[in-house]
Amino acid sequence: MKNSTRFFISVLILLVFGFGYYSYFLNSQAKTKEINDYNYSFMELVNNVNNVENYLAKTMISRDSKHSTDTLIKIWADSNLAVSFMKNIPFNSHGSDKTLKFLNQVSDYCYTLSRRTLRGEELNDEDFNNLKKLYDYSANLKNILNQISFDLNNETISWSSLKNDKKLNDMEENVNVFASIDGNFDDYEGLIYDGAYSDYVSREEKKGLIGENVSEDDAKNRIKEIFGEKAKSEILGTQKGDIESYNVSVELEDKTKLDVQMAIKGGWIVEIVKNREVGEEKIKDEEAIQKGKEFLEKLGYNSMKETYFLKESNIVTINYAYEENGVLIYPDLIKVKVAMDNGEILGMEALGYLNAHTNREFTKNIINSEEAKAKLSGNITIENERMAVIPLDDKTEKYCYEFKGKVEDKQFLVYINAETRS
Repeated sequence: MKNSTRFFISVLILLVFGFGYYSYFLNSQAKTKEINDYNYSFMELVNNVNNVENYLAKTMISRDSKHSTDTLIKIWADSNLAVSFMKNIPFNSHGSDKTLKFLNQVSDYCYTLSRRTLRGEELNDEDFNNLKKLYDYSANLKNILNQISFDLNNETISWSSLKNDKKLNDMEENVNVFASIDGNFDDYEGLIYDGAYSDYVSREEKKGLIGENVSEDDAKNRIKEIFGEKAKSEILGTQKGDIESYNVSVELEDKTKLDVQMAIKGGWIVEIVKNREVGEEKIKDEEAIQKGKEFLEKLGYNSMKETYFLKESNIVTINYAYEENGVLIYPDLIKVKVAMDNGEILGMEALGYLNAHTNREFTKNIINSEEAKAKLSGNITIENERMAVIPLDDKTEKYCYEFKGKVEDKQFLVYINAETRS
């Protein structure tokens, strides 16, 4: 009997030890993957910021519209990629918001200039001055990132120190240099251009992130609801970041794969990325826009209205904003990428919507349309008008009249505060 007891105890000890080791192994494996993910995202961020700086330098070489268009589109693409990778990196909140906003401003401004140069217009002296300032700021950002990269490689700092404000110590001053970039952007706040308000600005309160937490099984069922019963999914781990999420690898029925970031709270899809070669353009812009809208509805993002889009390498990136009672809500923004060869969704990102979406009340105490128009120059020919909500730097919002029009064949969007006489 005693031998049986000893044997049982020995087996129990081995099981406890084995379980403990297995748990340690899984935890260690998860931490290793997390660090590898951070390293990859940071490397891509550095590469894209370096590209942005190089291409901004090239914009100042020539006034030729074709040369300018090619360069500006590359800046737009690389700054968008930089934003995507940066949001996966655990920089403390004192710096990342400012830098993300800077990168979005670079993206939007260069997108706007590219639309002009596509029409054969040359950049003017004011454009070159603005691009020179953007170049200077991007060079500063590049130097900061390169220094952080050097410190990471030499183990002067670690990802855990960047994630924890209390452990920053000497690194805090370096990281907080990010916060100084946005303070010098007053000149650009006054620019009016199509494509404004696509800033990604992190908020402590995620107004659009509603619902109960979902389990890993819930997440897998959600994937099947979206991509079909034959879609296979694997939870690769969780991501803290701006929105705590599951990182999900999805294999579709046709064996192609995509990466999905799903919020643990509510099961909302935060981001989708699918990489493949895109063939010759075969579908019309209107069809791509409709496919993007239908896909958002499938994800639970309803009442979305396209605001503007840009095509590159047969992929169209479309910005959708939430529309309520005819009012366009620019803070509630979602970006969708559609392949122009077959209309397949290659990507989406809903951070703006999840940060800002909420039930809004629109005051009826506003100036009328004619009073708003009276504030515009007589030089502008108004083509369209509507009501809109736009975000401000202090993270508040304004209810406005949006006027779309032309001055000497140049298109503008102008916003007049509807709630006051300013």
